[in-house]
Amino acid sequence: MKKTVLLLILCLATFFACKEGTTNKINTEETTQDQKAPKTYAEISIKEGGHWEGKKYVGEAFTFKNVEYLKAPDSLTDHSYYVRYEGPGWESNKVGYRLYLDWRNAIDIFGKKVDTMVLSKVGLDNYDSYHEDSEWGQDILKAGKSLGIGSYGLFDGNKNVAHFKKVDSTTARIMNTKEGSGVVVNYYGWTVMDNTMDLQADLFIEPDSRMTKATLTPSKSIPGLSTGLVKFEGIDLVKKESENGEWAYIATYGEQTLVPDRLGMALFYKVDDVEKISDSEFDHLVVFNPTTKPITYYFAAAWEKEKEGLKNKADFFAYLDESLTSLSQ
Repeated sequence: MKKTVLLLILCLATFFACKEGTTNKINTEETTQDQKAPKTYAEISIKEGGHWEGKKYVGEAFTFKNVEYLKAPDSLTDHSYYVRYEGPGWESNKVGYRLYLDWRNAIDIFGKKVDTMVLSKVGLDNYDSYHEDSEWGQDILKAGKSLGIGSYGLFDGNKNVAHFKKVDSTTARIMNTKEGSGVVVNYYGWTVMDNTMDLQADLFIEPDSRMTKATLTPSKSIPGLSTGLVKFEGIDLVKKESENGEWAYIATYGEQTLVPDRLGMALFYKVDDVEKISDSEFDHLVVFNPTTKPITYYFAAAWEKEKEGLKNKADFFAYLDESLTSLSQ
């Protein structure tokens, strides 16, 4: 009898030990899977099942299709309702961005309340529903006629920045890699201010980063190639240069969103690449020296509603100063 009881105890002990081991194994696998979840993502998504009527893509029965490469249709313009959220988008676990692929070519900001990837679901239920507050966040920047944050154009030296109203063609190619995600946009035959040139723009974001690395490669050395930040009344521009004089930034902070609530925006640039800091009618500008060599700069946005984000002006500028030091080293 004692041997039977002892055998039963041993069997039960072995059973619970095996069960506990199995549970621990599952938890470990789940943790590993969470750690492998992507922290960046980029996409461009177009409509199928409709048809073009002039400059608009219409039809009630349509679906969205992600593509890795897109040559913009000749009919594409603002509010053509063909490309989901009007152009390519890229995001990290901190923030998201989108580029208008039409003549406006502004870069907009998706403020995120979560640290997961969200762009693949944005604008599916209603074409411009991303302007409304949701659990993941929303479109927060009113770019208007400006460059938005970190986009590019040609400054006339007075008050005007030329966008991409006249091009032969525009293409976009999506990148999703272990190192990060982004988009390469090529503008062919951009005719502007009595010049015709090609321009390539590489836009790339890394995991755990708010910063997009931008690289512009112009085919001609033309004065006025610029990037910028949208101007808002009552929001001051802050400028700072690194101690070694190699890098600098311009930045704004305050109530400059559609909500409205507090948003910080910044541009980091190499001092030797820049002719001057100026203003157009709608933008604070960084005007580059004429060149055909690649020009690299960075832009970053920080929204006060980010998950575990930068909640105030002091935190934002501390982040900028730390980033400036890192770039200089």
